[in-house]
Amino acid sequence: MLYPSIDSLLDIIDSKYTLVTLSAKRARSIQKYENQLIEEPHSFKPVGIALEEIQEGKLSFEQKASEGKK
Repeated sequence: MLYPSIDSLLDIIDSKYTLVTLSAKRARSIQKYENQLIEEPHSFKPVGIALEEIQEGKLSFEQKASEGKK
């Protein structure tokens, strides 16, 4: 079973696409710089660690307002 669950993550991040993009970018950063934000993650893979960071509120996303919309 995946920890954290996708349902609990979608309560924090409103879109699956945003969740995937955010966690993938963070996973690349973890893999390159080895700088995780949580002390003892359940997962040992970078994507799992990124998802746990989102779950614990250590990583967030702010959506920019689109200039073309009225």
